[in-house]
Amino acid sequence: MENGYLRLFVEETSMYNRIVLGSMLPAKMWISLPHFLQSWLRNYVGGVLLYLLSSSLWCFYIYYLKRNVYIPKDLIPSRRAMLLQIVVAMKAMPWYCLLPTVSEYMIEHGWTRCFPLFSDVGLMAYLGYLLIYLIIVEVGIYWMHRELHDIKLLYKYLHATHHIYNKQNTLSPFAGLALHPIDGILQAVPHFVALFLVPSHLTTHIALLFLEGIWTANIHDCIDGKIWPVMGAAYHTIHHTTYRHNYGHYTILMDWFFGTLRNPSSDEPKKDI
Repeated sequence: MENGYLRLFVEETSMYNRIVLGSMLPAKMWISLPHFLQSWLRNYVGGVLLYLLSSSLWCFYIYYLKRNVYIPKDLIPSRRAMLLQIVVAMKAMPWYCLLPTVSEYMIEHGWTRCFPLFSDVGLMAYLGYLLIYLIIVEVGIYWMHRELHDIKLLYKYLHATHHIYNKQNTLSPFAGLALHPIDGILQAVPHFVALFLVPSHLTTHIALLFLEGIWTANIHDCIDGKIWPVMGAAYHTIHHTTYRHNYGHYTILMDWFFGTLRNPSSDEPKKDI
């Protein structure tokens, strides 16, 4: 019974491999690869496409179609700055894709609390588990991000790569994934930890990991969405200029609770690292 249940996970990830790889690559390039490598390649191809397409389309919209509407012309980052961000992200992408691949491997072997079907728990339980999952991610990323600043060695050798973009005219949606690869993995670890703490739906877990690419693009576009309590780009831009505020991920609630929140309307002067 247990083997049959776990087989559902393998069948689902194999289906995703066929859909993504089968539509993007010749079969001879991937069909003979072990399942783990197929899954990594699928995550890599999907991650690259999601990053480049979502960030490119959003940049085109806010910098060209809506030029001077959301971002003043003199604060639009240069093409060179955006290209450098893409280069950093592309170097890290193969490593980023290890985390979802490893999490899928552990799910497929029954080492987590994942379930394959909504019917396994019912809608209300699914929504409750999802809320707990997101709370774990929010709390985990806040503290991981904060420690990447507070522990000087981690900042110097890992997180500083991302904080070279410390002015509004150097931030763009492409900066969202422009991190040291270990930094990017560490900040995604709470997604991984949640699998062991709360029953989680496999497809939802994979989707949330990939939606991180869109979310990080959003919070680096410098546009103030003004939706409380969302950690919008205006809050995150402050983080890139003060280094000591607004560590949160989806919301500002953790920063509010722990006293690290700085509102975009604040006139507080910049602090040193």
